[in-house]
Amino acid sequence: MQNILVTGGCGFIGSNFIRHILADPGFQGRVINLDKLTYAGNPRNLDGVAEACPGRYVCVRADIADAAAVERVFDEYGVDAVCHFAAESHVDRSILGPEEFLCANVLGTFRLLEAARRRKGKITRFHHVSTDEVYGTLGMEGKFTEQSPYQPSSPYSASKAASDHLVRAWHVTYGLPVTVSNCSNNYGPYQFPEKLIPLMILNAVAGKPLPVYGKGNNVRDWLYVEDHCAAVWLVMRKGREGETYNVGGGAEMPNIGVVRRVCRILDETLGVEAEGPRERLVRFVTDRPGHDLRYAIDSEKIRKELGWEPRMDFDGGLRRTVAWYLENTGWVADVQTGAYREWARRQYGEQA
Repeated sequence: MQNILVTGGCGFIGSNFIRHILADPGFQGRVINLDKLTYAGNPRNLDGVAEACPGRYVCVRADIADAAAVERVFDEYGVDAVCHFAAESHVDRSILGPEEFLCANVLGTFRLLEAARRRKGKITRFHHVSTDEVYGTLGMEGKFTEQSPYQPSSPYSASKAASDHLVRAWHVTYGLPVTVSNCSNNYGPYQFPEKLIPLMILNAVAGKPLPVYGKGNNVRDWLYVEDHCAAVWLVMRKGREGETYNVGGGAEMPNIGVVRRVCRILDETLGVEAEGPRERLVRFVTDRPGHDLRYAIDSEKIRKELGWEPRMDFDGGLRRTVAWYLENTGWVADVQTGAYREWARRQYGEQA
């Protein structure tokens, strides 16, 4: 793998992944970051990377659903491996407008698979990054395994389930050397503040309400983003072709528990406000349609086959994450004001 195409590399997980592999002394190749630069794609997430790795990083603004643009990128940069992160991923937004999720997550994945298929002898690995949400919901016991049936509940998870099936079909039918990973909820630096943890951090700092769906009893398995990146990179290099690997942090927590921990860390770090602890800002709001009760990942396969283990426990990762948002006020201001979008337009032009 000398010319790795990373789709969605300006997003939260994609940008962390690019930083991760370029810091790996065992990889001396080039990363081609293909990103549409939608609202959640922020090229400032990769500030300093091109300077630190001269000649080894390039960013191209294009839509993965645009077949001609995808073909140009494969040809121009001699792509020989793909790590596919690009996706519309916010469940609430998928409920309000599902069409763009189908275009990005299903059609976009198809375009990439077709470009890779046409160069099958050259492509050494096509890795598809997916989610535990494709499996639907769990009761209060049990965990998702790689054999769990798909039962998606939202337009987002249904679109990701469809893309997973496409990737596997292109392996069986066309012999494309694919791997798939399904991960639990990620958190860490550079996450767009529509997601639970950064939203709670920034709202609590600003003294704004902390909206929690229902009673906050929905349970998620939390995975620190750097641990996820390490797992994906390991699967790309050592995973068996055609196989799926579940990646979870082993850190189950109800949403209200996460919010309360964020509040306590901020109270410890910044001091308790005159009005009282920040937990006073919690507001329970009407639950969203089809809200899955619980996700939990069984990561035994990747642990046994590839030796992966999460290094960050939830409390340590959450403290690091809170500290990052408090320290990176410039990044936060760029995202909250939308200034990064104008910067991206000037730097990369309109979508190719």
